[in-house]
Amino acid sequence: MQLSHKNLPTEWLRTLVTVVDCGGFSQAGELLARTQPAISRQIKELEERLGRQLLLRSGRTLNLTESGLRVYDQAKKILALNDELVFEFSGASVTGKLHLGIPSEFASVLLPRIIGQFSQSYPEVSLEVTSDLSRNLLAKGHRDTFDLILALQEKPDAAEGQLVIRDDLVWVASHKHSAHLLKPLPLVLAPEGCIYRKRAQSVLQSAGIASRNVFTIPDLNGIQSALEAGLGITALTRSTVPESLRILRPSRALPKLGEISIGLHFKNRRPSEAAMRLAEHLQSGLSLS
Repeated sequence: MQLSHKNLPTEWLRTLVTVVDCGGFSQAGELLARTQPAISRQIKELEERLGRQLLLRSGRTLNLTESGLRVYDQAKKILALNDELVFEFSGASVTGKLHLGIPSEFASVLLPRIIGQFSQSYPEVSLEVTSDLSRNLLAKGHRDTFDLILALQEKPDAAEGQLVIRDDLVWVASHKHSAHLLKPLPLVLAPEGCIYRKRAQSVLQSAGIASRNVFTIPDLNGIQSALEAGLGITALTRSTVPESLRILRPSRALPKLGEISIGLHFKNRRPSEAAMRLAEHLQSGLSLS
């Protein structure tokens, strides 16, 4: 007996993910170079194929249903695997020159793995990478020097870029030291303008927990060294915590820090083929990390 299979076109899945990440049909249409009716039609076809409503509209706001959230999460994984396979066999045909900006907090995670893989997959693309605080990368008069910027943002606001992932912000310390038990709480943080610094200080202040800044260091490697020496604790996104450090459980003395969003910002509304491939590679790599 032959079983019938319902295949889901990856184009439909990519449309759903883009609509959710961009926060609307019009924004997704611009990024995918399709009209709004075409975007709406693909979402409707996907819902009909699955027999479930995936999106709910409330004024200008779009929300995922419970089924929609499940499909969205699985769609990102499917697209990541699809793009990885495409990258492997089509990299040689893409050429160009790109300037990428990435948050300094992500430099040690992105450079050796995700960006290294991109350079191997697309050897004809000349890639220059600049690492800095997200605020500096997106500063007026500076952001136009980049073809693509991966930046941290406090809220998943579509106006601030295409949402890539959300990640938990967590308290981090050395395996060998107990700096988190000291009072006032010693903090090792990036300079003013860092979203991690702002969130950590705000949460502690709201909870009435005394703290002091013992070290201000602009890069993750420096922060890691300071923590390994037992000088204090810090806040990092869960996906960037080095193996040499440990994540501290939330408590009354260490309140939850919430989520941080990571967004992509293109220089142009019609990015080059190389920029689109790099964006897809970053999104796929971060989704699988």
